[in-house]
Amino acid sequence: MCFASSFLSAFPALPNPTPPPTHALPPFLYTLYYHFHLNFKNQIENMGFLFFSLLLLFSVETKAKAKTDPVFANNTSSISYSIDGIKSSCNIYSGKWVYDSSYPLYDSSKCPFIDNEFNCQKYKRPDNLYLKYRWQPFSCNLPRFNGLVFLEKYRGKNIMFVGDSLSLNMWESLACMIHSWVPNAKTAVIRKEGLAEIAFLEYGVRLLLYRTPYLVDMVRGNIGTVLKLDSIRSGNAWRGMDVLIFNSWHWWTHTKSSQPWDYMQEGNKIFKDMNRLVAYYKGMYTWAKWVDRNVDPSKTKVFFQGISPTHYEGKDWNDPTKSCKSEKQPYLGIKYPAGITPAAIVVNKVLSRIRKPVHLLDLTTLSQYRKDAHPTFYSDHNTLDCSHWCLPGLPDTWNLLLYTSLIS
Repeated sequence: MCFASSFLSAFPALPNPTPPPTHALPPFLYTLYYHFHLNFKNQIENMGFLFFSLLLLFSVETKAKAKTDPVFANNTSSISYSIDGIKSSCNIYSGKWVYDSSYPLYDSSKCPFIDNEFNCQKYKRPDNLYLKYRWQPFSCNLPRFNGLVFLEKYRGKNIMFVGDSLSLNMWESLACMIHSWVPNAKTAVIRKEGLAEIAFLEYGVRLLLYRTPYLVDMVRGNIGTVLKLDSIRSGNAWRGMDVLIFNSWHWWTHTKSSQPWDYMQEGNKIFKDMNRLVAYYKGMYTWAKWVDRNVDPSKTKVFFQGISPTHYEGKDWNDPTKSCKSEKQPYLGIKYPAGITPAAIVVNKVLSRIRKPVHLLDLTTLSQYRKDAHPTFYSDHNTLDCSHWCLPGLPDTWNLLLYTSLIS
């Protein structure tokens, strides 16, 4: 009860929240709703309750599904941050940003793969301190990226990023990091709608990008464009890869004119909309089932990219009058004021229940500190961008963490 009270009190109060219909919640949650409504009437906010209910659903429903659902059956796995070659007690995602004069890892003007939306130096960003920060774990040191080692290790292999424009951000970063070690290597670049490839021909290494913002299917029908929360037909294109790096969250938050679908569908039920965390969980649960049914761990390593944060609201770092627009250094406090994002909680719940090994690139917290690393107005976009990241920049660290796992 103390946990529930403190959790709900973190949300702004709204008067008399509308009770959900009896068919919308299991009986125990419906009873719980009225208990909290009567005792904490002035503290409950609709979204807070929905999120609290979602956490309860995780804890109850997944226990039941473990007995009946093949995706969850016999699951005793947990998310591990230990990496071979680094002492097992080291959490490489717990650390701080330190100044390093040897950074960045490559010169943007010499990398042919950077799109204009990430090329902050090309668009005359006047400061360059954001380029000079290196991630330093508290308990160990990360290896220095070595493109030759990477190419030899993955000679003849296919590495695919699957997701939205943040996958694009990371894909281009890795290509630039490798290219800086073999600037004269023969490469081939193919870009077409939905699929792109950068190949290092002499090594047979292919970096592929499959664009799908939700991972689950989005299809056109008689009623308009439908986001199908329980369907992944496009997954056929992901099979046969040696490494898969998945990502999804950014587009789940888009509403009104910025969302690309008209309806959501689950089974035979059509929804005009639903709570986005609930929808995200349903979509990620579908992805979890796809991984367990289609991935052979002896042939394919699977990663989830983690939740990349935005910095549009300065209140997240206790500076409510600001956004990323004028930021020139990271947040240097010990604990990021905004705390963990609800989407990251959903990701952890889903990943902890997958039977097949999936490594979480737990980049959320270390990225939250980097309010200084966005393109802002220094790109070919005409609006403030506090969602994507400059290249060189933060995604290079994401790839260093990926490299640490792949090479060790």
